Amino acid sequence: MEISDHLASLSADGRALASAAAQAGPDAAVPACPGWRVRDLLRHTGTVHRWATAFVVEGHRAYHPDGGEPDLDGDALLDWFGEGHGLLVDALGSAPADLECWTFLPGPSPLAFWARRQAHETGIHRVDAESARGGPLTPVAPALAVDGIDELLAGFHAREKSRVRSDTPRTLLVHAVDTGDRWTVHLSTEPPRTVRGDVPAAPADCTLSGTAEALYLTLWNRAPLSSVDTTGDREVAALWAATSAVG
Repeated sequence: MEISDHLASLSADGRALASAAAQAGPDAAVPACPGWRVRDLLRHTGTVHRWATAFVVEGHRAYHPDGGEPDLDGDALLDWFGEGHGLLVDALGSAPADLECWTFLPGPSPLAFWARRQAHETGIHRVDAESARGGPLTPVAPALAVDGIDELLAGFHAREKSRVRSDTPRTLLVHAVDTGDRWTVHLSTEPPRTVRGDVPAAPADCTLSGTAEALYLTLWNRAPLSSVDTTGDREVAALWAATSAVG
């Protein structure tokens, strides 16, 4: 996806998140985040937005801690969230293509990394806000869903931090039936290794198939495994669900 596509998604999902949070109210529980209320969701996502903005605007070349979550609630918290979201969108939209700053996943450039990361950060938490509110979720475009699956599998879970490990080597095939995209995730005692596009020579131990949107939400643990079709060894799918949460 282009940076402009990520920025469009970030802008729209941030507004939708704020709207859903206002409708749900600060005390509403967030189903996918045990123990969280909507106020926690707003504080977390707003803090991440301002943290990311600092890298883009101030050009930190090494990790820089965030400023901490605010002691705000109600309308004041919503206003603070909206302000920080706007600052992030503006910072990314006006940043130079040759921006140099710290990142924590591979990407074509620091600007492309932060636009992509914040688009998915905000999109997934928009789902959380809408789930807390109840009612239908805003659809995720197939291209954005494919991009988010790729970031999760080939980015987050390629890191040593990934807890998805298996004492016995296993393969998990992820197949988006509407776009034709496939990912083969090789599980072992090491961090998962993901290969995109190739069909494994031998059948995968477990296959998850569904629309790109359904897979995106399932792999990010925002929808149950029953949202997609599972064939083969279901213990592999259960292992993913139990250990893949990104902190």
